[in-house]
Amino acid sequence: MTVAGSFKLRIEGMDCAACALKIENAMQRLPGVSDINVSYTAGMLALTLDEDRTSPRVVEEKVRALGYTPVAAATTPEPKALRSRDRQPWWRETKGQLVLGTGALFVAAFLLAQFFPAWERWLYSAAAFVGVIPFARRALFGAMAGAPFTIETLMTIAALGALAIGEAEEAAVVIFLFAVGELLEAVAAGHARSGIEALIELVPRVAFRERSGTIEKVAAEELKVGDIVVVRPGDRIPSDGEVIDGASDVDEAPVTGESVPVLKEPGAKVYAGSINANAELRLRISHVAADNTIARIIHMVEEAQESKAPTARMIDHFSRWYTPAAMLIALMVIIVPPLVFGGDWMTWIYRGLAVLLIACPCALVISTPAAIASGLAAGARRGLLIKGGAALETLGKVKTVAFDKTGTLTRGRPQVTDVVAISGSEDTVLATAAAVERNTSHPLGQAIIEAAQARRLELPVAFGGGLATPGKAVTARLKDGFASVGSPRYAAEQTSISAEVAGTITALENEGKTVVVLLSGRTVTGAIALRDQLREDAIEGVKRLTDHGIRAVMLTGDNRRTADAIAGQLGMEAQADLLPDAKLATIDRLKAAGVTAMVGDGINDAPALAAASVGVAMGAGTDVALETADAALLKNRVTGVAELIALSRATVANIWQNITIALGLKAVFLILTLFGVITLWMAILADTGATVLVTANALRLLAHRSH
Repeated sequence: MTVAGSFKLRIEGMDCAACALKIENAMQRLPGVSDINVSYTAGMLALTLDEDRTSPRVVEEKVRALGYTPVAAATTPEPKALRSRDRQPWWRETKGQLVLGTGALFVAAFLLAQFFPAWERWLYSAAAFVGVIPFARRALFGAMAGAPFTIETLMTIAALGALAIGEAEEAAVVIFLFAVGELLEAVAAGHARSGIEALIELVPRVAFRERSGTIEKVAAEELKVGDIVVVRPGDRIPSDGEVIDGASDVDEAPVTGESVPVLKEPGAKVYAGSINANAELRLRISHVAADNTIARIIHMVEEAQESKAPTARMIDHFSRWYTPAAMLIALMVIIVPPLVFGGDWMTWIYRGLAVLLIACPCALVISTPAAIASGLAAGARRGLLIKGGAALETLGKVKTVAFDKTGTLTRGRPQVTDVVAISGSEDTVLATAAAVERNTSHPLGQAIIEAAQARRLELPVAFGGGLATPGKAVTARLKDGFASVGSPRYAAEQTSISAEVAGTITALENEGKTVVVLLSGRTVTGAIALRDQLREDAIEGVKRLTDHGIRAVMLTGDNRRTADAIAGQLGMEAQADLLPDAKLATIDRLKAAGVTAMVGDGINDAPALAAASVGVAMGAGTDVALETADAALLKNRVTGVAELIALSRATVANIWQNITIALGLKAVFLILTLFGVITLWMAILADTGATVLVTANALRLLAHRSH
């Protein structure tokens, strides 16, 4: 017995949402098929298939019968876009050949009619009849597959109806223009995929692998975890890895959208697709090609484009009864005026056929997915990864943004902010404390050592390793005797602290800082304050939100004093001392008041990210940032939250613009048709024109800039 499994199929020629809907309807009628997801933007069909009931070959044959070309099946989660796609000129594609074929038939009929005018009607009738066959065939198979009300059905009825009332020339023109419209949709769909294709181009094809002291040129796909590669200046990094030798600026803009090159030294992580700027680097590969950052981004964007946004689902539902309703209205236009008002049958049949062509739902059905696809691609280009249309729409409705503190609003590690010298100079206090902490792994000690290194201080020599008293102090023997770095409580246990020094310590702690005291023997010689500093763009990021009327709240497990100090700098609310369950309860309360986004580092904040209306993970391309939450900020910037919301609002506005264009143009042309102003070929141009306008409007999002 075969267990149902995932099945994916790339489909050529599926270039509009109506095409995708037709394939989805056909798949629903096959036994053993479930979880159907069709994306015209990605050109993919994904479903769960029970091969005991329906074989993959049957699925492919059904797709082919509908007029599309199944290219490759896959059952692995490998990013589809990484598989090569052969590019062909438009005239070699099926839709291009239909344009050339129907155009040639029309031109031939026109030329022959000049020499044989008596045969004009029959020549155009023959051209129209032959030209409509591919579309009629697709309409028939669509009806047999459970989709009787397709665009091809409307066009076929209109063309055959025009032939029946003697409008053979217009029928031939309509068929040709319909073919042109389908070709334009294919071109537009190609542009909609450009965001993914631009990412594909970032992946280098070759790498220079080092083995046994020799360097060999290999395909990037051959690299394995642990391989050593050499990346020359100007080369793209072939896969994710870690620098083991060399120092160079690396341009990560293709991956994170960060415009300023980042210095990479031994121990630094690098990402596939980044560009090495000015010096040779040796890297140890940490991910194979199919699992590197670019591959995962492509996979995420493709899956996001395959998922349907709420508005898209609404439009799909609407279109299921829209087309039969349009056919009913066209029928009423044909029969009501002659029967009730004594109108001319030929006139109203002609107008009814024009109504059929105007009613084609292409522009309406494409209005939402085209905008969503462009919005997702625009975000990916700027380091804003959004996992689907639903998340993209929800972001624009956010009323409250809840931020984790550590690692989100702050850098996630303490830094020295103040050095207070009670005896000697600040540099002496800092150098002595760093000497005591020289061998420590504690974050506070590491921060003190880094601060001393930044000032290029010469550290006193310590004899032997430091002795740690957990939670209290570290003590080391220096040339001048024993010195300790410990908490104020530890210092108070060892000696008396003057009121002035105690006041200084309290003032620093009231600013949300952690204070350690330097003791030389039993004498207090200085104090050092440390704090997890704000990210450079945290203030601007929060301000952008509040300027747009969005409430910003910090949720932290840290103490009230520290939380208030950080929140005060940012001009936002703070809720402190929150255990994980309390943080979840707070998210629930915020959601009750409106759509709430949670922004965190994607690790310890995972429950809160999942509980929020939409979760946003910080992280420069890390696995966690890509796999948790509904969106990820590859630039690791707080301003990215406002950029996400702005992109969402622009996308939703674009969707409603598209719907207005689609329905508005149809309404205008419908009225003009009833007054006899519109011809059949003008009607099909109106539908094609609306589709082109909607697509062009959606593509504007690719150039979206957040302000």
